[in-house]
Amino acid sequence: MDNFSSLNKSTKKDILDKFEEYIKDRTKFHLGYPYNLDFEYEELSRFFKYSINNLGDPFNASNYGVHSRQFELEILDFFSKLWKLDDYWGYVTNSGTEGNLQSILIARENFPDGILYSSDESHYSIFKAAHLYRMEAKSIPTSWDGCMRLDLLRSEISKNKDKPVIINVNIGTTVKGAVDNIDGIIGVLKQLNIPRERYYIHCDGALFAMMLPFLESANSVTVDFTMNIDSIAISGHKFLGCPMPCGVMLTRKHLMAPLLKPIEYLNSIDSTITGSRNGLSSLFIWNVIANKGYEGFRKDVKNTMTNAKYLEKELQKRGISSFRNSLSSTIIFERPNEEFVLKWQLACTGNIAHVVVMPSVDKNKIDLFLQEIDQITFKKICIKNYMDVYCQCNKCK
Repeated sequence: MDNFSSLNKSTKKDILDKFEEYIKDRTKFHLGYPYNLDFEYEELSRFFKYSINNLGDPFNASNYGVHSRQFELEILDFFSKLWKLDDYWGYVTNSGTEGNLQSILIARENFPDGILYSSDESHYSIFKAAHLYRMEAKSIPTSWDGCMRLDLLRSEISKNKDKPVIINVNIGTTVKGAVDNIDGIIGVLKQLNIPRERYYIHCDGALFAMMLPFLESANSVTVDFTMNIDSIAISGHKFLGCPMPCGVMLTRKHLMAPLLKPIEYLNSIDSTITGSRNGLSSLFIWNVIANKGYEGFRKDVKNTMTNAKYLEKELQKRGISSFRNSLSSTIIFERPNEEFVLKWQLACTGNIAHVVVMPSVDKNKIDLFLQEIDQITFKKICIKNYMDVYCQCNKCK
């Protein structure tokens, strides 16, 4: 292997300057993924010179003293109150995926022979967990709007009543932003006489479990631990907004018993998926909570939903097939040409694409997007199977 020489300052600066310009441009034209890019963390830059590592269990300090565990515990306390759980365990994860992996692991350790049920529109990390843990898993079809079909869930569980039930409930699916019917799912378990001690319900709320408590139009739709659920996981870099991937997961404390193992080397407990954990993430999440509080989040949700409804209405005015679940800020529409998709970094599946309106997506950005939409031609492909009566193809309208 040839020796690698260090770069001179001028060359290195040129490389980093070009990268900054690239990142600025990609940030300007970004609408397809649920990342809140509206954050200012200059006041935290002083901590970048420290190796802040929250290794081990958040509730058991290790011998390593350069950590932000005190901020992590305040974050968990915030979410325990938001989701109404007194006796809890949880931690700040490296992503929403890690929160899902941790939650499904807890379910598996409590029910080693349990079967995992999740809709076919679930995030890929759910079935990844089943694969990693060698769990039997059933993919349940959804209705056209992305919600799990309760009749088919009931049918699948009925075939396997001798096995414990592990269910993943989507609080905002990846593509359509659909919220599974938790009350209906719990109702299915009651109909089948599945006792509480024989099932585990995880809620994948990557984006929406943070928004739902502050949504004025949610009516009776709630997600919290007053219901018979066992864990919730969210992403911190989505609605909250963080410069690095992170997340939060929370579960009922007693369910952690099978997973807690003392590690003498750490003088702590091994309880989390990852050993070393990014301590800066806890500082960033704590900072946004401290800056905004409930009222700030409520304002962000209101503005986000107002802008999502505006985009939905404008697309429909243009005769473009589009649909938004009533509780969601995700708008699906007919897939544009590939050049447009790549420019705006749209997430696509089949013949549809979607835009996820976030607090950082204001009306000016939406108007710029619409101006460019007006310059392209849609093929008017029939996508009735994705959005039912909202399809605007020549055959359906």
